[in-house]
Amino acid sequence: MGLGVAINRNPKAASCFFSEIFKGFESVEIVRAMFGKRTEKVLSSVKVVFSPRRGYLHVDDKTGSIVISSPYIKSADERHIYLDLIHELTHVKQMMDGMELFDESYSYVDRPTEIEAYKNTVEEARRIGMSEEEIIDYLWVDWISDEDFERLLKNVNLKHD
Repeated sequence: MGLGVAINRNPKAASCFFSEIFKGFESVEIVRAMFGKRTEKVLSSVKVVFSPRRGYLHVDDKTGSIVISSPYIKSADERHIYLDLIHELTHVKQMMDGMELFDESYSYVDRPTEIEAYKNTVEEARRIGMSEEEIIDYLWVDWISDEDFERLLKNVNLKHD
């Protein structure tokens, strides 16, 4: 894949630690920039929980665990899983810094924690060679309105034709 990481798509356990199932992220520059000298320690202590529910990934704001949809990890484009993990690791860092991940005083696409996570994701998508159109396609989800999607793109400095 050329990303320098290994993603286990068929986890045997319902939960594990990040570094047990996702290899090489400790060498990813943006991850190192987030966690610095603590990168290996953080990645070996962040819990990953696999859910049978359909969906994507999210950080449990009570436990700091990354919750991943088992159907998604088995079927999604590997680059998308990789970028989703960068996004969720940003949220792990934000939690470690005491930030409120789901501040309801903001809409989803305007929430500072989401904007930061999406900016990290877009930066990494560019680094791995994705085109602007591929990035926009990756960012689109069916659970936000077209208007919110356009605002998200503006918030992360992407232009949609």
